[in-house]
Amino acid sequence: MTRTALQRRIGGAITALVTPFRDGALDSVGLMAHVEWQLLSGIDGLLACSLTGEGPVLDEAERARIIEICVELAEGRVPVIVATGTNDTATTIEETLQAEKLGADAAFVTLPYYSKPTQKGIVHHFERLAESTDLPLIIHNLPSHTAVDLTPMTVARLAEIPTVIGIADGSGDLARIGAWRPSLPGWIGLYSTHDVTALAFTIAGGCGSFSSAANIVPRLFHSMQMSAECEHLAAARLIEDRLRLLFTALACESAPATVKHALALMKDMSPDVRLPLIGVEAETDAAIQTAIASLRLDCDHRAPAPLAFRLGL
Repeated sequence: MTRTALQRRIGGAITALVTPFRDGALDSVGLMAHVEWQLLSGIDGLLACSLTGEGPVLDEAERARIIEICVELAEGRVPVIVATGTNDTATTIEETLQAEKLGADAAFVTLPYYSKPTQKGIVHHFERLAESTDLPLIIHNLPSHTAVDLTPMTVARLAEIPTVIGIADGSGDLARIGAWRPSLPGWIGLYSTHDVTALAFTIAGGCGSFSSAANIVPRLFHSMQMSAECEHLAAARLIEDRLRLLFTALACESAPATVKHALALMKDMSPDVRLPLIGVEAETDAAIQTAIASLRLDCDHRAPAPLAFRLGL
């Protein structure tokens, strides 16, 4: 598949999946049920092992099982993207090769964090990665977590790497589209990872959103994105208005904890997160409950029951 074709396939509403745990271990059955619900709800893609999926605290075997589940259940209907970015180039290569071997459609690679590389170092990091794997790459710019930010010149340089098909931005700064797009070829997709500004990003020219909130409201988030892409902006903004309370509540604390807490209130999913993350505070719990109550629909979605997967049904 060409870069242009694959970039066009990866778009719309893509769920940054949570990773369910039960008694400290990966809950494979819970993940199967959650992924199947996402697919039945019309979501356009699956992102596994990201920050929302607590990727940094997953071991190699857990990552492999998560990828296998997503690829098996997706059955090629939607793309499976795997987050593989670390602060170490060698480890990033290893995790990307694992994703490629297990059938992922693309890798979602954050900028190296903590070490604060220069712009030149960032380019070398991705060049080395591209030399080591044929898997298409979506580069994730998240300055609030990495302490480094892509410049327009670096974005243009990264777009020259043959396997790069997209840049995802989590800054919430809509001016990025105007600053970056003129220097990018058409096959490079621009994506948002910031739920609050996801709709505005799409309207401004983005081609998709990687969403934490879509774990909770897959149908609504997908409808919002599709309405925007079809230029039904009034409908898209009505949906955004409905989701605003949820977006705000989920941002009160770290997304894995808040998203899992919401899912625990709605479904048979444990709210457990791994240290250093902990469960949400009482104030956040109240905000999430208020947001869910205001939607009054997702608790009634007919998601596959984990028990059905445990029984092989």
